[in-house]
Amino acid sequence: MNKRIFSLGLVFSLFLLLMGPSACRSRLSEEELEAKARDIHEKILTVDTHCDTPMLMVRSDWDIGERHEPSERRAARIDLPRMKEGGLDAEFFAAFVGQGKRDEEGYSRAASRADALLDAIHKMCSDYPDLVELALTPDDAYRIEGKGKRAAFIGMENGYPIGMNLSLLKKYYDRGVRYITLCHSSDNDICDSSTDRREPEDNGLSNFGTKVVAECNRLGIMVDVSHVSDKSFYDILACSQAPVIASHSSARALCDHPRNLSDEMLKALAEKDGVVQVCFVSSFVKEEEPNPERDAAIAALREKYGSLRSITSEEERRKIQREYEAIFEKYPQDLATVEDLVDHIDHMVAVAGDEHVGIGTDFDGGGGVEGCSDVSQMVRVTEELVRRGYTEDQIRKIWGGNIMRVFRKVEEKARELAVKSSS
Repeated sequence: MNKRIFSLGLVFSLFLLLMGPSACRSRLSEEELEAKARDIHEKILTVDTHCDTPMLMVRSDWDIGERHEPSERRAARIDLPRMKEGGLDAEFFAAFVGQGKRDEEGYSRAASRADALLDAIHKMCSDYPDLVELALTPDDAYRIEGKGKRAAFIGMENGYPIGMNLSLLKKYYDRGVRYITLCHSSDNDICDSSTDRREPEDNGLSNFGTKVVAECNRLGIMVDVSHVSDKSFYDILACSQAPVIASHSSARALCDHPRNLSDEMLKALAEKDGVVQVCFVSSFVKEEEPNPERDAAIAALREKYGSLRSITSEEERRKIQREYEAIFEKYPQDLATVEDLVDHIDHMVAVAGDEHVGIGTDFDGGGGVEGCSDVSQMVRVTEELVRRGYTEDQIRKIWGGNIMRVFRKVEEKARELAVKSSS
């Protein structure tokens, strides 16, 4: 054999090994690959850190305990039977409250809405005790999974219900909230949002927000930086004594959207021992081709109804939502694919390391990609990870191990702070 050819071949082989999972593609047949993926998926703890399904659970005409055919118009992306089908062991159900006026009336309304959503999550657990159980700690997730049931964690999306009352954090913790997304699509009293630039300057985390982060650290609530502005992100990292999470965000380098994290942000999050959970919202995964007709229809709808923040009637909100859905049915999106999604995982692993990446679908809040459009198809992500050469240990970390590690670190910090305050 020509020694030069042999040397080049050896160098190329070493190069492939150093390139990591995306370069080491599986040589299994498709049938073998799917079987291997199913086996891994069933063995590991699978965790999704964000869904907005509680918005449906508060309705009297929708039941999360019933299986809904995915093709049905009002099926939603998640229900308990399909969670089992998709092998999803644990879900963080988000109590999402849209941003409204920052006054006493607005705070009161937001707190009432949050209470209704939390009630719905607790009711799900009491209505279907054989299918699902409320989880408060990482150990709960593994225990509940061992019983063949789904673990229901609670997150709060948008700190708006707190208003300016720091004591409400303890109330929400006692009701099961284990992470808080500090803001949503608009600035609030805690911090500035990534998608609200009515005020051109990004003011970041407020003085009150600093107190909120400190109280979350004290209680053992994970601080969620999804939706926050860039300055807010760095301010939060600087003041938090515990690792933070991004419960549903993707990579800005692959899709230039302000909701996504830049490489610098990914590295900073990893240095803090945090975790970013890749989001399934198609427009955060892949930049869409322009669609002037759809854009015009959406603009007309906004002109007709004004800002959703000003609409307090749930019936009216649902009516507007149906009209939005009709527009997207007429002008369908060119959805990102599972392959596009795992490109983000590849990139995040390359930038931040495989101990700092996870899954946060945002199902029922806009999430869903071609090939994994509802919870029953979650194994497709595992299949693509196997196809790209990820090991079982890496897949275990991405699907649940990483978020559980961060969760434990947040709990440990809370215990440490409690000891300090009592001494």
